[in-house]
Amino acid sequence: MAYVIGIDTGGTFTDAFVANQHDKLAAAKTPSTPPNFAQGFLNAIDELADELGLSVVELLRHTDYIVHGTTSTLNSLVTGEVAQVGFLTTAGHADSLSIMNLEGRYAGLGTAEIQHMARTSKPASLVPRRRIREVDERIDYKGSVVVPLDEGGVRASVRALLAEGVEAIAVSLLWSFANDAHERRIRELIHQEAPELYVALSSEVSPRIREYSRSVTTIMNTQVGPRLATYLQPLEAELRRRGLAGALLVMQGSGGCVSAADAPAHAVTTIGSVLTGGVVGCTRMAAALGTGHVISTDMGGTTFLVGLVVDGKPVHTSNTILNQYTISTPMVDVHTIGAGGGAIAWVDGGANLRVGPRSAGARPGPACYGDGGTEPTVTDADLVLGIINPDNFLGGRKKLDVQLAREAIGSHVATPLGLTVEDAAAAVYAIQNAQTADLVRKVVVNSGHDPRDFTLFAFGGAGPMHCANSAADLGVKEVVVPLGSTAAVFSAYGLAASDILLTAERSQPAAMPVEPAMVNQVFDSLEGELGGRLSEQGLNFAQIRYEREADVRFTMQLAEVATPVPSGVVDSAGVAALGERFERLYDGLYGKGSGFPDAGLQLITYRVRAVGTLAISPKLPEHPVVAGGPLPSGSREVFLDVVTGRQPADIYDYRSLGTGHQISGPAVVEAPTTTVALPPGTAATVDRLGNLVIRFSAKDGA
Repeated sequence: MAYVIGIDTGGTFTDAFVANQHDKLAAAKTPSTPPNFAQGFLNAIDELADELGLSVVELLRHTDYIVHGTTSTLNSLVTGEVAQVGFLTTAGHADSLSIMNLEGRYAGLGTAEIQHMARTSKPASLVPRRRIREVDERIDYKGSVVVPLDEGGVRASVRALLAEGVEAIAVSLLWSFANDAHERRIRELIHQEAPELYVALSSEVSPRIREYSRSVTTIMNTQVGPRLATYLQPLEAELRRRGLAGALLVMQGSGGCVSAADAPAHAVTTIGSVLTGGVVGCTRMAAALGTGHVISTDMGGTTFLVGLVVDGKPVHTSNTILNQYTISTPMVDVHTIGAGGGAIAWVDGGANLRVGPRSAGARPGPACYGDGGTEPTVTDADLVLGIINPDNFLGGRKKLDVQLAREAIGSHVATPLGLTVEDAAAAVYAIQNAQTADLVRKVVVNSGHDPRDFTLFAFGGAGPMHCANSAADLGVKEVVVPLGSTAAVFSAYGLAASDILLTAERSQPAAMPVEPAMVNQVFDSLEGELGGRLSEQGLNFAQIRYEREADVRFTMQLAEVATPVPSGVVDSAGVAALGERFERLYDGLYGKGSGFPDAGLQLITYRVRAVGTLAISPKLPEHPVVAGGPLPSGSREVFLDVVTGRQPADIYDYRSLGTGHQISGPAVVEAPTTTVALPPGTAATVDRLGNLVIRFSAKDGA
């Protein structure tokens, strides 16, 4: 009996999901264990084994693969706990990291922050100037060698960096994506001096035009590659000791996974690892429900994440911003703010109530946990408002202390603002709902879409308590809360349901129309490269497919639009169709007529995704039908709406609900791993997969 397991390690909780080919499922939710997140991973495996009635050895011995969404890479970059890196670049370009393409002061900041430019500043340098060395060489934009590589100078620079104590070296030379010979030779010279040293080349990590972002991507890959290896290698060894016979895979930001052995070499692709499992889960769930347009929202203990699924496929981006640095690596476009259930409520110097981005995390956690936390969080507010049952949190596995929550809100929010504790908790609740709705609106509208055309999926332990109010504000047509076998471990389900996904890209700028022979040559080369990497994963695939796209722009623009390219041989008509497809996408993003076709088009970068479909794809079971109508298990006073305030609400035990059951708000549905709040004006139906589908009356939503 073969199992597949998904383990999603978040800042507060570690979620786990297991399934086999006979649709036997189990889920577990355990506290994360920072800084040793591997222990939380292993604890989750133990919980899964208990749920299945197996020993850990029995479970792991019959597991085909484990897919892990890890915070290791992202945490390392955010906290600065990275390898000491040396950087080699073309002579005359050592300061490109400091110049930051003139975008360092504002990249990734919000509108309000950018408006106060005098208060902004550049982030700390990725590499200290003393660990940056220039090498004499030059390749031009055509890939021709203009200045030969000075190998003696390279050796001297490498020795100097080794004397500085570097743990790894990043190499990024001008136009290396057009000709990688010099970078490959530099790696050979480095390994002559230090055979085991970690080395990353920009021509392999990010073979794309734009020197600054290519260098940043390569350096960040080099910073986290060694750390990711030191996290994964002991973890995999321990899993082998416990009996794992299958593969350990790591989720990438692209929405697919890669083998743990291959992950450190491409470490930067795992930055979004822990963020993308939910989007993948939404894609699979939406396909099962026949829904094409989905807003994926994941509110865990620390963050609130938003991604989009359009026409059944996750929306990707080719660039992302981290710590004000631009990274050029394809990934699912996931946006995040610090607004999870553990987000701390606080009053600023202007007597304004704020929620987040600081979080109480797993330790000490919200004040109501009774584990030493004293600052009020969203969870504390939900408890004071009666949404959470203090005796039934996480299915009764953890008791919450209402008095501790009231004291924290009272001292930190109510007293400073001259409010009652209840009013202060209601204000925290309202701000949380508003700021999550604002992020969703920004993501959808900036992608050229209308929220009213989407179904919102709400998951994560805290998400279902807030989704109805946020969704009504947005005007979405309906909300789906996964409450079946996935419940609050939906991201872990997405991990278990994911496939191997590898990406290869190459910049080769040219004016349109490009010669079809060139287009075919580049795509064939990229597919050949990916075919080799797929074979190195050590897995059997049920199917392999390749997805192509090209980054196209109007001539001399700075930004491109990723445009799909059909498989097969591209002819002149196919090149013309690519240009037409780009113009339609451009109009959809920026408005009809906003382009300038008379300027001509340029094809900048070619990209291929290789998808290896794994043999086992978890299928969600049908939810049972329960005779009779839904019967509440009780009632209590609950605050669910700022207009109506506290009012009696029926309480339902999700385990007693069957397919087709309908519930009208105000009501609360308590599941073993989350709680769903249904304000007045909402109606919820249990669908065939056990999801709770929430719809709104005309006055409250679309």
